[in-house]
Amino acid sequence: MSDAGYFLDNDSFLEDDEIAVTGESKAERRFRIVIISTFAVLIVLLLAEFIGWKFIKPSLESPKVTISGNKSMKPEEIAVKLIPMNSRNWFTFDVDVAASILSSESCIKNVEVVKHFPDKILVNINERVPVALTYVNTSGKCVPMQIDDNGVLFSNKYNAQIAQSGLPIISGIPVDNMTGGMRIPAKYKPLIAQIAQVQKLPQKYFAAVSEICVIPKDSGNYELILIPSSGHIKVLTDRALNEDALKYMMVVLDVVKQLKPDVPVVDMRYGSVSY
Repeated sequence: MSDAGYFLDNDSFLEDDEIAVTGESKAERRFRIVIISTFAVLIVLLLAEFIGWKFIKPSLESPKVTISGNKSMKPEEIAVKLIPMNSRNWFTFDVDVAASILSSESCIKNVEVVKHFPDKILVNINERVPVALTYVNTSGKCVPMQIDDNGVLFSNKYNAQIAQSGLPIISGIPVDNMTGGMRIPAKYKPLIAQIAQVQKLPQKYFAAVSEICVIPKDSGNYELILIPSSGHIKVLTDRALNEDALKYMMVVLDVVKQLKPDVPVVDMRYGSVSY
């Protein structure tokens, strides 16, 4: 009995010694663990709620579409074109389908659609830049169409404004029954490339030219008739349409107007001048 009592007294001694070292009893330690655990659970729940409201909930709602790079098309018009996708949230928004829908617009050269979690859709549009204007007969109507530097026909509702912006009008290219997004015949692409180069110059040479008429030849090539913006004298020239040729044309027209004001056509082909 004395030995058992000895061991009981020893346990009590150890517990008292532990309290002396840690400064708290087992009950106090359990209470502290419960408080810490409860606090940790609350933190986790608050963090989960924050993540839900900040990320999960926005991604389950209609995505926010931001459009950049558009010049002639309004953001509202672009948003309307994406309505057929019927995308209810960020997860179901298909960037490939959106890019395909927008790329079908003839005035859009290329488009990039990128998704950013949780609810943003970035649409970057690169529109075609017109270098010339032509007219296409479709369904019995004469419709203005723009041509970019790659010879692609396109149109938008700002055609009337662009027609007055100094773009040269080209006639004679076989574009009847062609629609937006189609390219002009390959043999006329050098002409478009020359026009694009001239338009990059600081001088506005095409302000003096109201129309460029393409005259096909039996050999498969073509020649040009330039109709000045002022006066009635037309200029027959070859396919070279560059800065030097336009400068020379203006000088020749000034001289001819003084010498023969009633001349209808001046022939500047083959490096010589005749009328």
